[in-house]
Amino acid sequence: MTSLQQAWAALKPRLKILEPLPFSSGHWSLLERLRNNFNDREAHTHLPMPIARFREAASKAIYEHAKQFDDVTTVAVDDSWRVEKFSGGAPDTMANHARLYNDDVDEMMGVLVPAARYRKGHHSYGKFTAPQPHGLHSDHSAEDPAAAGEPICIARIETLGTHYLAGDYRAYDPETQSMLKALRYWIAVPEGEPENVLDELLKRETLKTIPVNHVMLMVAGNGSEKSQVTQHIAARPPDGGSHSAFFQRQYKLT
Repeated sequence: MTSLQQAWAALKPRLKILEPLPFSSGHWSLLERLRNNFNDREAHTHLPMPIARFREAASKAIYEHAKQFDDVTTVAVDDSWRVEKFSGGAPDTMANHARLYNDDVDEMMGVLVPAARYRKGHHSYGKFTAPQPHGLHSDHSAEDPAAAGEPICIARIETLGTHYLAGDYRAYDPETQSMLKALRYWIAVPEGEPENVLDELLKRETLKTIPVNHVMLMVAGNGSEKSQVTQHIAARPPDGGSHSAFFQRQYKLT
């Protein structure tokens, strides 16, 4: 057992709402590469990958709380959030769930990518009803233009799993590139309307879907020759909307 595997095995008792997943030999090799040099573009083409699941009681509690709201609340997680939510008095229910998620993900990233330090994050919860998704996009680091690829962990609770672009983006043929333009800007292209393009790319598995109630390791940042920043798009809610919660935590490299 490698030192990374030993450190990962020792994590479980320290986590509050997450359970670290076991990895295949191929995933261990990938994680070793990312640990030694996170900006490994070829390794990025194999992300996202699930690294943990929510404990059943935690995902159920988060989902039940989200179901109490018919609007979506989005909360940025920064120093002022901690002061507001945790300095005197009892924090609100979702803030407490978010803090436990954040602390657990920080513990995991301390093992998987020791050079990672928290940059920014947010969480959203309530009833998602947007008729069309936020287009295909990546998570940038506008506050740090020099940043290349950076670790980011996201999770979606119970419903509306996020779709992501799989494989090496440079290898896509012109037709696929055109179809991706439809999703990026939510416009019609020669291959069809964006709704139909989305369905077709899911059928082809050019787009894959992140499993709910799991923490996914992806790539954020501004991109470079040495990185491939993960592109993703939210699943479309059904007519009438769907309750869910979403957590995101992004890191800079030191």
